[in-house]
Amino acid sequence: MSNSRAPGFYKLSVEDRHRELARRSGLSEAELAPLLSGALDLDAANHIVENVVGTYALPLGLGLNFRVNGRDFLVPMCVEEPSVVAAASNAARMVREGGGFTAEADEPVMIAQVQLTDVPDTAAAHAAILSDSAALIAACDQAQPSLVRRGGGTRGIEVRVLEASDGRGSPGMLVVHLLVDCRDAMGANMVNTVAEAVADRLAELARGTVGLRILSNLADRRCVRVRCQIPERALASANHDGATVRDGVVAASRFAELDPYRAATHNKGVMNGVDAVVIATGNDWRGVEAGAHAFAARDGVYRPLSIWRAGPGGHLHGQIELPMALGTVGGTLKVHPGARLALRILGITRATELGMVAAAVGLASNLSALRALACEGIQRGHMSLHARSVALSAGATGALVDRVAEELAACGEVRTERATLILERMRTEACFAAAKAPPADLAGRMS
Repeated sequence: MSNSRAPGFYKLSVEDRHRELARRSGLSEAELAPLLSGALDLDAANHIVENVVGTYALPLGLGLNFRVNGRDFLVPMCVEEPSVVAAASNAARMVREGGGFTAEADEPVMIAQVQLTDVPDTAAAHAAILSDSAALIAACDQAQPSLVRRGGGTRGIEVRVLEASDGRGSPGMLVVHLLVDCRDAMGANMVNTVAEAVADRLAELARGTVGLRILSNLADRRCVRVRCQIPERALASANHDGATVRDGVVAASRFAELDPYRAATHNKGVMNGVDAVVIATGNDWRGVEAGAHAFAARDGVYRPLSIWRAGPGGHLHGQIELPMALGTVGGTLKVHPGARLALRILGITRATELGMVAAAVGLASNLSALRALACEGIQRGHMSLHARSVALSAGATGALVDRVAEELAACGEVRTERATLILERMRTEACFAAAKAPPADLAGRMS
């Protein structure tokens, strides 16, 4: 991918967008053809989940203009909500004017939890487990030899006392964290296997009882951090100068920092972008959501995942940090051709790079929402795109979809009832126009 800028891409037909995607991605139109039919056949679906009765499709759009760490990406985004793809692409264009996104990622370390209950002496158990950590790590690696061969494996052990024993016969509870480098896999099955492998030995050391053995979706050892800056001039809208927009975005960010009710909606804007990338690449968006929201509340107060500030030269500076447990191998990727194609379009093979791109899309999505709020409000831009969905629900097809949507947006009444009336009028006008036109053979002779 040499350049993710594609002005006017939204004006092309689906077929022409496909040709342009093939040209830019280096993939042939034949290789991309599965995207036109949903990319998942019934037989494959029947092997992914249980009780299959069909498949369910969502739109797959392209996020444009993204540059992360100096590299351009066309970003597949699977989402049902209007405006998400367009808004993220527009924000990424603004960020490009400030040099693009800068990102970094932790090593792909997941946490396997082993719960130990009925521990008679939690202090002694804590010490015993840590003293045996080398042998425990070796046992963990023996349970996943292929992971070790790929450069991964268990990196450490932590012990947390959840409920201390009181020394008078009341037992306590421990949880042991096994820190497993999963390389390019999301890692759920890997860490669960590791937890099972050493659970009995941990219980023996603690003189307790094994409880749950499972991964944690609060993957705070596997975070990504993304930063960007946007020049003041790039933020300007039709009715507001760049400084006004910048200050509005900063004020909205501060609101989210002070109020968890606002922070929840602020973070929803972030996850609009993140989830769309996670779903498109066949990853576990529920796990990513759970980790992101738990991370947002890690100090006991729910806070925004992204922060915006005014910086030197009047630039707007943004940053985001969140856990990103993603994989580029294994799981659904083995059987879902659409997910594999999404990674090929991105040109990504490493899970850490996928996490950085997904977080950049989340930061862009958040910026777009805050900019809209700082200008005319969120509804104007969102409803103009939502109008197309309303036009479809009223029965519009073909060229009538855009014509009905444009009229809905212009009148500011984006409702199915209004769309139905507009559609009926347009169809009536078309009938009258056809009735007044001369027959085709007569028209040909007249010409």
